[in-house]
Amino acid sequence: MNLLYDNHSRPLRYLRLGVTERCNLRCFYCMPEEGLPWQNKEQILSYEEMLRLTRILSEMGIDKVRITGGEPFVRKDLLPFMQKVIDLPCVNKLSITTNGTAPLSTITEMKRMGIHAVNLSLDTLDPKRFAKITRRDEFDKVWAYYQELLNQGITTKINAVVMENQNVDDILGLCQLTLKDKVSVRFIEEMPFNGGSKAYQAIRWNYKYILGHIQKTFPQLTKMVDHSSSTSYNYRVADAPGTIGVIPAYSRSICATCDRIRLTPKGELKTCLYQNGGFSMRDFMREGASDENIKDKFLFLFGRRTRNGFESEKQKDSGSAFESMATIGG
Repeated sequence: MNLLYDNHSRPLRYLRLGVTERCNLRCFYCMPEEGLPWQNKEQILSYEEMLRLTRILSEMGIDKVRITGGEPFVRKDLLPFMQKVIDLPCVNKLSITTNGTAPLSTITEMKRMGIHAVNLSLDTLDPKRFAKITRRDEFDKVWAYYQELLNQGITTKINAVVMENQNVDDILGLCQLTLKDKVSVRFIEEMPFNGGSKAYQAIRWNYKYILGHIQKTFPQLTKMVDHSSSTSYNYRVADAPGTIGVIPAYSRSICATCDRIRLTPKGELKTCLYQNGGFSMRDFMREGASDENIKDKFLFLFGRRTRNGFESEKQKDSGSAFESMATIGG
């Protein structure tokens, strides 16, 4: 396996690959109720283009791939594409982030192909709050998806965005799941990537505040040893089968060990989540770039990576708005 590093001596191992910006939910913290100005078919990467870029990156040292969206399963023929990715010789782990509205049969297929893990976006356990947050009445379907993931023994993580005056009452209930289920429940700081769905203000519920809130009810919460490039600070209640994590997505205290890069659905390479825009690998490929040209371009861009999200944010165009997570690729 090749060793791939950025200009700050951080190893790069992890590709987050956005396969679509479309989603069948309308979570208010992600996009407006009417949706976003969707790209047409020609503007997004084809599966063949995605597979080529993933193969090249895997040959350079990327060995972990996460499929993101939008909602990945709204794109037709996703599972055959995932099989091709997992068949790449240098890809050791393939995972996916989903909202859990896909048919249960997708779980069986992912189990068969050896999917590494599924991250389930679930911000509340209350059906009414779910409908308010997502603007869709799909809670029962998502809950059934969660149960089936557990039934089939797939490593499962719940991602919950913590939003003041919206779902903080769900934090402890979600923590309770870890006392009976082998699941990692992770609370994410709310970020400004809402696609213009609302004005963004500084958050009070940062990862320290979330953790303090949890510890009031679970004082026996103990810190776990985190992986060197973990996106979350992880904890466990004694003897519980599951774990609790907090993700400092807005505080950005984990940037020093970030090993992730992103390819958006329209082929923009982002070396930081807070980066404004990105280099169009789509256009570069379609202009006739060879595999070696593409590798050289990746190395050039990785060699100019910002130190952290704050540095990236400072480089944003004056007055430019934050994108939606759907267009970034999760």
